[in-house]
Amino acid sequence: MKQLALVSIFTLTMLHHMNAQNKKSQDQKAIKSMCGCYEVSFNFAETFQYSKDSTYQASTVKHDGALEWVELLEDADNKIVMQHLLIVGPTNRQHVIKHWRQDWLFENTNLYTYNADNKWNYVSLPKAQVEGQWTQKVFQVDDSPRYEGSATWIHADGKSYWENTTDAPLPRREYTKRSDYNVTVRTNKHEITKTGWIHDQDNDKVIRKEGMNDVILAQEKGLNIYTKVDDNKCKVAQDWWKTNHEPWKLVRNKWETIFNKKANLSLEEKVEDKALYTHLFSKDFSNKEEDINNIIDAFVKKP
Repeated sequence: MKQLALVSIFTLTMLHHMNAQNKKSQDQKAIKSMCGCYEVSFNFAETFQYSKDSTYQASTVKHDGALEWVELLEDADNKIVMQHLLIVGPTNRQHVIKHWRQDWLFENTNLYTYNADNKWNYVSLPKAQVEGQWTQKVFQVDDSPRYEGSATWIHADGKSYWENTTDAPLPRREYTKRSDYNVTVRTNKHEITKTGWIHDQDNDKVIRKEGMNDVILAQEKGLNIYTKVDDNKCKVAQDWWKTNHEPWKLVRNKWETIFNKKANLSLEEKVEDKALYTHLFSKDFSNKEEDINNIIDAFVKKP
């Protein structure tokens, strides 16, 4: 009887392991299916306003379209890294812009959560809390941090999706135009579809002040639809990345050394009256490792 019990426990353990591995493979397939060439429509609209100011002006409704290449940079068992490259301009004069980056880490316990006003707090999660989950880490165009969150990929009823709510800085479409709130509480849903994928968002525009309760100024709906097209349509971005990937690897490596300190992080908005991406994107900026490290260090405020 004792031997039978041991065999049963072993069998159950093996089945659990196999099921977990099959689930993880499904997750990896879903994540990597977001790579490739896409026609993208970006749509944002304020849905509700809660301001008591009668002169409050809602953000204008945004409808934009673009072509975007999502490059698979790293494909490891527990880490998948994807770089977005935006293609703008007419077909005969296309221009490539390095866009956002998303890293996916399996059962990751280390997070940088946004606080407010260019400050991120380091958080260590219990292993049990992230079992079977994937952390999505989203980075700015200059590979500085943006937002991070952990959740489980769901595969049910023919759908594959991942959903998480986390705090983030204002998106560029907002912070260049308004300063009446300082945190975006984002509910992000990534869903794989037959024609590509959808980035569905429900965002709270929040006023956060130290020692006070958060105040929701307004709410926003975002729907970015990625429709898969032939990879050849994004050849200009593929070629651009082959030419430019080496200095950006140095940039990622430098940020990684900063994140590995596992300490709260506060960044300057500007150095020499220029944002970090302005320095790194400048044709006059040196792509040497020492210069890259020095300019990023200049933006990291000392504790």
